[in-house]
Amino acid sequence: MPTRQENALKTRQKLLDVTNALIKEKGFYNLNVTDITQRADVATGTFYTYFKHKEEIVLEICKNLFKETQLKLEQSKNSDISQRLCLYFDCFIKEVQSYKLHIVREWIKGLVEQNQNNESMGNIKWQYDFEMLNNIISEAVENKELKSNTPINKLCEIILTQMYGMLTCWCMSGGDFNPERAIKEFSDIQLKPIITKYKI
Repeated sequence: MPTRQENALKTRQKLLDVTNALIKEKGFYNLNVTDITQRADVATGTFYTYFKHKEEIVLEICKNLFKETQLKLEQSKNSDISQRLCLYFDCFIKEVQSYKLHIVREWIKGLVEQNQNNESMGNIKWQYDFEMLNNIISEAVENKELKSNTPINKLCEIILTQMYGMLTCWCMSGGDFNPERAIKEFSDIQLKPIITKYKI
């Protein structure tokens, strides 16, 4: 017989799975906690046992989605920093493209809109992506692959604004813009020369 802890883990995972499916169906901003609990067939109070609000569960989904990316980055630790960053970009874009275009449009919209919790989904995503990039570049500094005076935070800002800009162009073009090609061009033309400047 399953223990209480096992049941709790199953319920939490069910909420995550249902939320992920609903986001792909209807988008983040059209989603509410009632939608999630009804689809998961649990009481509304059950949701709040595991998550404070819908932004928290979506952030958890983001983290889970990028676990595979983190694993690939771990496996490529001996690769050049430029190659590791390119690998991260490739995984990032492929994951984003797995969602429908209208959902990515909502996410872009969320970069500048606040909700009742005074947090935007875009801000939460920005913080998560910033942390991922910061870890990659910081490791390269710690491993003496990059100079100690490498402006880690500034590089993270430059890279993220470029990546988010590409997603915005993809949304504005109705899907005609090719973000995978744009990421490769950014890596070859802009990123590699910037990183080379700080290599030891």
